[in-house]
Amino acid sequence: MAPVSEQLEPQGAEGDPAAAPPLPGPSAAEEPRRENGSEWRPGTGESRAQPRAAAEAPGGAGCPGSAAAPEPPEGGWGWVVMLAAMWCNGAVFGIQNSCGVLFVSMLQLFGGSEDKQLAFKTAWVNSLSMGMVFFCSPIVSIFTDLFGCRKVAVVGAAAGFAGLLASSFVSTIEPLYFTYGILFACGCSFAYQPSLVILGHYFKKRLGLVNGIVTAGSSLFTVSLPFLLRVLLDSVNLFNTLRVLCILMFILFLAGFTYKPLVSDTKDKEGGKKGKFKFPPGKKICNFSVFKVLSYRIWAFGIPVALFGYFVPYVHLMNHVKDRFGDSVPEEVLLLCLGITSGVGRLIFGRVADYIPGAKKIYLQVASFFFIGLMSMMIPLCHVFGALIAVCLFMGLFDGCFICIMAPIAFELVGAQDVSQAIGFLLGLMSVPMTVGPPIAGLLRDKLGTYDVAFYLAGVPPLIGGAILCCIPWIHEQQKLKERAKPVDGETTEKMLENESTLVSNTTEKLVRELESGI
Repeated sequence: MAPVSEQLEPQGAEGDPAAAPPLPGPSAAEEPRRENGSEWRPGTGESRAQPRAAAEAPGGAGCPGSAAAPEPPEGGWGWVVMLAAMWCNGAVFGIQNSCGVLFVSMLQLFGGSEDKQLAFKTAWVNSLSMGMVFFCSPIVSIFTDLFGCRKVAVVGAAAGFAGLLASSFVSTIEPLYFTYGILFACGCSFAYQPSLVILGHYFKKRLGLVNGIVTAGSSLFTVSLPFLLRVLLDSVNLFNTLRVLCILMFILFLAGFTYKPLVSDTKDKEGGKKGKFKFPPGKKICNFSVFKVLSYRIWAFGIPVALFGYFVPYVHLMNHVKDRFGDSVPEEVLLLCLGITSGVGRLIFGRVADYIPGAKKIYLQVASFFFIGLMSMMIPLCHVFGALIAVCLFMGLFDGCFICIMAPIAFELVGAQDVSQAIGFLLGLMSVPMTVGPPIAGLLRDKLGTYDVAFYLAGVPPLIGGAILCCIPWIHEQQKLKERAKPVDGETTEKMLENESTLVSNTTEKLVRELESGI
């Protein structure tokens, strides 16, 4: 798989095959033509008429044909898009990561002393919410390809606002499964994924850094929201707190309008049907071709394996602290530590990823999974609150590392054209373990009376998933070598034909000179 920079390489006037002299010999018209000193690549689906179309396309330099995107501007309006995407990450995952505070409030409001499965039933609200954010992602990727990032993000933010507002009017726990766990979460999903895709339209060289800054938005909100939620819950109860959170979703609704597309649909312009929507074929709507890439296939199934215990600390850590230390310690400090170091990790490792070539970025995720698994297992061993703070600091740092490089790795494995659906399928597969993990931990708490076994088990899947991901860089490199073999064969054939034609031409000229001299 060629890197993104090669796929979007602009072609200048020198690439026009009409300006190149014909190759000597009778077979010159059928030989591959050169563009900018490089060989024409067989097997890429490009005809010899396409280079001229690329040079004459109205998109200007950097738009090689109607199907390719222009060169990312690396700034300009992209900085505004980055800030909007940063708010999106903050609003969506700030609320989701602060669910431990809401979880304790729900237990107190909806629970009763006679309910022996209270933690299990209440955990489903937050677990469904986080799971649906990722479960909807394959569908969101389809809508993003059909309608664009801006429309999908705006509609998603509106749905999230409606779900959160409806959650503030319920009187029992069951309606929250739909209003908060499904409607609000689906809206968040439709708002979140376009924020990842749009960044690749505006940035390429700085994509790792920009992804680090954007994903740091959730860390900023994770740091501040727990304290704000605690003040609001103590003063205006759970329902009014949810109404205050609606303000974040309304701002997210406005931020979605900044996802300005770089180019309009050139196919509609060429066909003279501007403004008319054509429903594309089913193969283009749901592009399963990304699963033909072996390295992506392993990545897309290895990460969900690692995430069965990932969301457990975010949901149950607050209640675990109450069980062990009572009300004598400020449990919100743990979310503060997770948020701060997660933001630092996203900024640091996002920049580090820009200097790690190709699929070797996956080694950062492998390291992060190993440390997250170990830290989860150490939570039950912390009988001093200070030790628990240290564990959360390390867990947040490597959590930031894992999150910030997901999009850059997707670009490396499948390329820019398929990255939307590649991210969508991955997030959809992630939804299952992230939904199942917290309720199982709650069930163990209800049965055993402690979270110790739950946290021990939560640390096992990241270790297994990290071990699976270790082989991806080697496999991806082997795939690239196989793909390069075909162009090399074509290049060798062309050189042989060119040398043969030159030899025939030289021999003919020599015979003509000898005949002339003889005459």
